[in-house]
Amino acid sequence: MPEPDEQTPAADRFSWVTRRKAPERIPRQVIERFDRLEDLSSTVSDVLDQLGLIGAIGASRLKPSLPEKRVIGPALTVRNVEQRRSASTAAADNEWKMAEILAVVEAKPGDVLLFQGVHDTSNMGGLLATIAQREGIIGAVVDGGVRDVGHSRKIGLPIWSADVSPVTGKWRCITEEINGVVNLAGVTVAAGDLVIADETGICVVPRERAEEVLERCEAITRAEAAVEADIAAGVPLTDLMERLYGDKKG
Repeated sequence: MPEPDEQTPAADRFSWVTRRKAPERIPRQVIERFDRLEDLSSTVSDVLDQLGLIGAIGASRLKPSLPEKRVIGPALTVRNVEQRRSASTAAADNEWKMAEILAVVEAKPGDVLLFQGVHDTSNMGGLLATIAQREGIIGAVVDGGVRDVGHSRKIGLPIWSADVSPVTGKWRCITEEINGVVNLAGVTVAAGDLVIADETGICVVPRERAEEVLERCEAITRAEAAVEADIAAGVPLTDLMERLYGDKKG
């Protein structure tokens, strides 16, 4: 796990938050090669199975706001927990402890915001979406609620989330840690891991295994392209079945 960040004015303002430095990013050329894969999340999910890695989440669980978009980038992680005080008391005292913007402070172009969040409550709204996009963040994945989805759609920032709710997290959530290890719908994610998301689902690839996963994905893609060519060429179904299943164990 990355070491806690040094104290800064922002850290003084959000003294309750543990801030960790983001690790070195995955090389851009690796991300560009992932982006050339056609059936992106499905292919990556197959390779994760081959390697015994747990990292795939279906889009039926974390739903995309812009299904036509895909994102591939390093994770900037945020861990939110539920506020113990009542929302009405916190609102009356004008006291809130959400500090997800600290993740944006750490952002580099191409990063993906990833939340272990609070459900049925907004962990991310329109203003944060706008700021995040300005700083180069390309999307967000939230195991919890989000709001202002019309705004995020309008500015073209894709978000995958478990819930959509107008209920503000301002009085209901506490941001405990930035760039730590989080749980995303049962998948353990460390800051800097590669997040891959499209209309089919989300896959998380451990940062240190990204190139290994990529090479296997490219091999699968080449093999499937050859089968697609055979289908287009009219190869008989019996021959296609032999090619697809002939070396499979019963």
